[in-house]
Amino acid sequence: MTIRRYPGQRLLAARKLHPRFTPIIFALYMSTIMAFLMTLVITAVSAGVSDHYFSQVWHAYRVAMPSAFVCILVVRPLVARLVQLTIRSH
Repeated sequence: MTIRRYPGQRLLAARKLHPRFTPIIFALYMSTIMAFLMTLVITAVSAGVSDHYFSQVWHAYRVAMPSAFVCILVVRPLVARLVQLTIRSH
């Protein structure tokens, strides 16, 4: 069985980052998504959903995302250790 390769696959593979960047990229994606979701919820709860809701969300997100990114980078080793202590090894 042969694997069919498409022209863009080689270019895409060449643009991928080295595995040593995994913790940083994980923190980037996690902080981007979680900060956005939490900002949506917290803004709705605290200020309500009004005509300026998304501008309020954006204003809060500009503070939340960088701080979430740094927090995830700092807390990740602790969480990994807690998971290791919690999950039974085979």
